[in-house]
This record gives sequence, C-alpha cells and structure tokens, in this order.
Amino acid sequence: MKHYFIDVMGYLSLLIYPYKLSHFFSLLFDHIASRRFRFLTHNVGKVLLERPFYVIGHKFIKYENFYSHAGLRLECWDMYQGIKFNPSIVIGKNVNIGSEVHLWTDQHDYNDPYFRATKSKVGPIIIGDRAWIGPRVTILHNVHIGEGAVIAAGAVVTKDVEPFTVVGGIPAKKIAERNHNLMYEFDGKTRTMFY
Repeated sequence: MKHYFIDVMGYLSLLIYPYKLSHFFSLLFDHIASRRFRFLTHNVGKVLLERPFYVIGHKFIKYENFYSHAGLRLECWDMYQGIKFNPSIVIGKNVNIGSEVHLWTDQHDYNDPYFRATKSKVGPIIIGDRAWIGPRVTILHNVHIGEGAVIAAGAVVTKDVEPFTVVGGIPAKKIAERNHNLMYEFDGKTRTMFY
C-alpha cells in the first residue's frame, strides 16, 4: 500500500508540473524573444535565440538565419563619448552560435587619454554561412569569419578566419581544417544539437 501511494503521488505531481509543460513554456518564451529581436533588427531572416541575450545597436545587425544558445551578447555602438562610428554585425546563413558568445564592434583604446573607443579600434564583424561559433567565444572588431569556419570554445578572435578552418586559443590560431561538403540547414524553428 505504501509504494502504491508514492507512485500515485509521483504521477499526480507530473500532472501538476510536468516537465513537458515547462519545456513548452521555455520554447515559447524563446520564440517570443526571437520574434522581438527580428522585429527590432528589421530583418526577415530566421532566428532562434535562447534567453537571456543582450543586444546594443539592433539596427546595425543583419543576418540570414542563425541559432544562438543562451548568453549571446552583441554590441554594435554607433556613438561613444561624442565619437560617431559606422558599426555592423553581419551573420550568414545556417550559423550556429554557442552559449555566452560575445561580439564587440568596438574596443577602448588604452593609449587614448580619455580611454575612448577611437576609430582605429572600431570595425565590422562578418560571419560567413554555416560557421560554428563555440561556447564562450569572444569576437572583436574588424574580423571576418569565413564560410564553414569553426571557432573552438573559449577562443578570442582578433583576426580574420579563413573559410572551412578550425581555430582555437587566445588569440585564435588555426588548429585544423573542416569538411567542405556541408549541407545542413537551419529552419529557425527547432533547436540545434551543437553547443
């Protein structure tokens, strides 16, 4: 009798707070946040962002379709301390972005007497189609990541990355080549299995 009571209570708790229901609401809120991001950036591409994410400069971000895990930070400043910039972040098709990735189109100039982001420390970030950005990667200004490139977890990208190249480390350096025959497509509705 005792075991039966525990089983019944277990089933009742699943009815009250089932995992599938909480998972459904998590997906729903991610889709709502993704639609808000798409509206603010004036893009028609497909995007799925896991919350939380942080974006400065929505209007300077262009993309085809991409997926990002939680913690994405996009900073695209157009003016800082009275200096105007022409920033941009461009993300290609079928790009997968891991957790806690940071993209900054500007950087403080440590030699500037006012510690400002000067024009020499500002530039666009371009990510090619089917690139895979691993978790906790930082991508700095004036960087072009080629098609199909892979950025290993924890890397800091300060220079351009060739297409179909695997890079890692601080600063990021070439460690391998990637297959050129990539055919996967991101539909903007389902989560990817990459992290």
